[in-house]
Amino acid sequence: MEGNVLSVFYFACLCSMSFGYPTYPVDNSVGYGRTFTGIGAISGGGATSKLLRNYPLQQRSEILDYLFKPNFGASLHIFKVEIGGDIQSTEGTEASHMHNSWDENYNRGYEWWMMKEAKMRNPDIQLYALPWGFPGFLKDAYDRPWGNIQSTADYVVKWVNGARVYHNLTMDYIGIWNESPYNITYIKTLRKTLDSAGFTKTKIIASDQNGWDIAGDMNKDAELKNAIYGLGSHYPGTNSTPEAASLNKPLWASEDWGCPDEITGPGCLARTLNQNYVNGHMTTTVIWNLISSYYYGLPWYNSGIMTASEPWSGHYVVPANVWVTAHTTQFTAIGWKYLSHGNGVGKLASGGSYVALMSPDEQDITIIIETLEHDFSICTRPPLAPFDVNDQSALFELKGVLGQKFKYLNTWYSRMAANGMPPTLFQQRNPTKVNNGSVYLYLGRDEVWTLTTLQTGFKGSYPNIPYSRPFPLPYIEDFEDYEVGAEPFNLAQQVGAFEVDEVNGIKFMKQVVLEEPVHWFWCKIDTYNTTLTVIGDYNWKDIRADVSVKLEGQNTTDSVFLSVRTTASGCKANTESGLFLFFFPKERLYVLSADLLRKTVLISGNVTTVTNNWDVISLEARGDHVWGAVNQNILFNITTPISITNGWVGLGSYPYGTAYFDDLHINKV
Repeated sequence: MEGNVLSVFYFACLCSMSFGYPTYPVDNSVGYGRTFTGIGAISGGGATSKLLRNYPLQQRSEILDYLFKPNFGASLHIFKVEIGGDIQSTEGTEASHMHNSWDENYNRGYEWWMMKEAKMRNPDIQLYALPWGFPGFLKDAYDRPWGNIQSTADYVVKWVNGARVYHNLTMDYIGIWNESPYNITYIKTLRKTLDSAGFTKTKIIASDQNGWDIAGDMNKDAELKNAIYGLGSHYPGTNSTPEAASLNKPLWASEDWGCPDEITGPGCLARTLNQNYVNGHMTTTVIWNLISSYYYGLPWYNSGIMTASEPWSGHYVVPANVWVTAHTTQFTAIGWKYLSHGNGVGKLASGGSYVALMSPDEQDITIIIETLEHDFSICTRPPLAPFDVNDQSALFELKGVLGQKFKYLNTWYSRMAANGMPPTLFQQRNPTKVNNGSVYLYLGRDEVWTLTTLQTGFKGSYPNIPYSRPFPLPYIEDFEDYEVGAEPFNLAQQVGAFEVDEVNGIKFMKQVVLEEPVHWFWCKIDTYNTTLTVIGDYNWKDIRADVSVKLEGQNTTDSVFLSVRTTASGCKANTESGLFLFFFPKERLYVLSADLLRKTVLISGNVTTVTNNWDVISLEARGDHVWGAVNQNILFNITTPISITNGWVGLGSYPYGTAYFDDLHINKV
């Protein structure tokens, strides 16, 4: 079984023997455990919902129902979003509301829209926001956002205020800096700034690191302790620490799961949702990520509760993750109470766990049981110590008034896809009788059970999900159908920020980041001073792309590029390949590189025709040949000496600075 610093306490479940079966008391007369604070999921960390906005209206609405609609699918209680910082934060960059100190825009990106869609389906859903990084104007000498702590607090509170003023959204929770060093003075300043701006009810979760180190600082600093509502740790492996638990603050797995494996992923989630409380007293689990709505080929593809990565076809997938989550979310609510350990919460004698929760008015009870085996519930992180699970009988003994009050419990059942068996997902079974206060179950391996007095559970469904289709070609984008400031739908920005602008009645895409931002602590691709956005199909091989480019106005970059067969993406874009044609219009030069940072130059030379207006770059890869042109003048036609076989089309610039892109054409060859 999993190791646990509190295991002695947890295993005091007092399993007695009745009729040869292990018996597990369910008793609220001895008091309750902690208050349940909800199950949530994250859009962000980053750009994980990028493609969803562009889905056909019908399929988009269906997907959002599966995620947020109460008593239908995942039915989430909490929705966490990234406060965009113009930095690469896993699958791409999310735009900041302040690219620069003089700039504010509260309509950028898609998180505002996502939150409004969630609230429309569930007005009671709680909203939580966290920065992964910050724009460069907040940077100090150590590449951290503490150049002026009050300015950083103001930046975040402006976002909170923008949510209220422009979108009628109230933020319930706010975080510090994702998986990065926290600053105690900043946390205190943020609390004071929120209060001064009228956001006294917006609670701080800290520190969103991998661990509970902040508990030590809170124990030594009463002001810090009072500023923080709850402690949040990422990927805690179902364990907290005695010091964190002793603070009597809510403990959250504020980012957890992230498993792309279709077999072990649902099992990991089922085990985690139960054992985060059984082992670690965590009353909230926030799942990363909400929806895998980003291109195949990007990091951590298929790591969402759902997958929806084809807006052109409308195809989406409703996997087991939805129904594993529903076993808890559809039969509980924020404010319910866990029963105490040993009286409704604990480990099963032959492996697995159970939790019982009761409604505040003590009229309803829900018991969730999981029996996930080790090999079918391994999470991506952290490592999982060996343990055994066997088929078993169990007697849940409802003590006192509970045994008298409840005569049967509605029953929902799932069996994960394990040991070669197909899954059974969120199946409603006949109610389970309560005989003389006891409920008997025979529990197989890799199962999830929900026993509840609630009548509201429902397995939602929609017919006729469209079939999967490849990205359509030919593809043409002139950016004329977007509002100024909008992020183009199908271009997935990886470094920098790209949005639509307009000059003299012509709309185009503009790269707008002017200086290196404060990157997420574990991702430093933004330090390489080269922007990138990608589009299309990761498996494209023989492809031609054309784009018009222009450098105009203040703060322009030195070069722009067009690329094909691009695999550069995410935090490791510097280590991946592609065919990158860089164009330096001021110097009238070109460089063809096999990588984003131009470390492997294949050929370079002069460009004879430069218009100093809109110049057209063309690049084609066919087999082992590649040719490129500017304004229809061929620059090279060579055999590629390096095997670069497939990838997206890409656009970008070097260094940071403004650059214009228009009339993108992509064709098969």
